[in-house]
Amino acid sequence: MVADRRELLGFASVGLLAYAVDLGLFTVLRGPAGLDPLTAKTLSFVAGCSVAYAGNALGTYRHLGRPRGLRPCAVFFAVNAAGAAVQLLCLAVSHYGLGLTSQRADTVSGAGVGMVLGTILRFWGTRTLVFRSGAAADGRKGSWNGTSGGRVGTWTG
Repeated sequence: MVADRRELLGFASVGLLAYAVDLGLFTVLRGPAGLDPLTAKTLSFVAGCSVAYAGNALGTYRHLGRPRGLRPCAVFFAVNAAGAAVQLLCLAVSHYGLGLTSQRADTVSGAGVGMVLGTILRFWGTRTLVFRSGAAADGRKGSWNGTSGGRVGTWTG
């Protein structure tokens, strides 16, 4: 149970740092650098994901050993892209589907509801698809419940 809290706290801390990098770089690229919004956001998203991957690999999930090869990094970026898509979907449904077009409604749906749902997806994907290797140094398995190194909680086992 304590390890689960540590994992959640580590994941949240790394996520906050990655968010700060994403936001700070986006602000610089949009402002002084003068890039268009999509280019600036793409570059800041990649930088934020890179910080999050490094933080989770070297911090939160270090007890599982260092991930090998390009696959874990690619899956991590895919999970984060899916989390971003969830945020955009929440915003689109609220703004275009429900007609809630105020700035406050956009903020609540995209940065509020979308961020919460996207973070849940990112946490699940990171712990079950990216950092899920065999037994850890302390004898625990590489999944969130400590019972198996497979995809816990999915219909594929």
